Amino acid sequence: MLEAELGRVRAARPGLRPLVLDVGGGSGAWAVPLAAAGCTVTVVDTSPNALAALQRRAREAGVGQHVTAVQGDVDALTDCVESGSADLVLGHGLLEVVDDARGAVTALTAAAAPGAAVSVLVTGRTAAVLSRVLAGRLAEARAVLTDPDGRLGPGDKLRRRLDGPGLRELLAGAGLEVEIVQGDGVLDAWLPGAVRDGNAPGAGAAEIAELESLAAGVPALREVAARLHALARRP
Repeated sequence: MLEAELGRVRAARPGLRPLVLDVGGGSGAWAVPLAAAGCTVTVVDTSPNALAALQRRAREAGVGQHVTAVQGDVDALTDCVESGSADLVLGHGLLEVVDDARGAVTALTAAAAPGAAVSVLVTGRTAAVLSRVLAGRLAEARAVLTDPDGRLGPGDKLRRRLDGPGLRELLAGAGLEVEIVQGDGVLDAWLPGAVRDGNAPGAGAAEIAELESLAAGVPALREVAARLHALARRP
């Protein structure tokens, strides 16, 4: 989906590198491949250690000149980047750790250029419940299921876990037009170890990837995905 979105940007602005803002992008798991694919990427993160790793990783990949590291927080995003400037905004693994998810989505939206897309990737609530049931940790499953934010309790490192409707509501509340919510890691967490390791007949990497791709867009299966991915657009 991100490749298709960047293709749209390139078609609208031939010869120019798409401008990508990666908020909470850490050491560059997304930023470096995007820079290698022809984008100019700004990563905003609170961790100086992660940003140092990002810069090292970008240099080693030969794209250091196309990746900018900025130490900052989503709550003060306007101090880090120009509003309405990004062709694509990423908030992957961000909304489950910030204090104010609605404020964070509003900031991501403001950073996006008119008509640009905002991509978010969040931890799935339903999968968290099922994984704990299968592990026999029923008290934890009950806590995630009944807590308003899908938390295990005050000591939980995550501020929230989301389901599909909750994610849609959060994005739409910031004025974004939600185009798709799909699963990421829909089946991976549920595969037997032998299958995941490639030791089962007819269960190679290609077969698993194909099945995962088919399952990603099935609404009923989406809700058991380890992560939920949404692409929304600023009008």
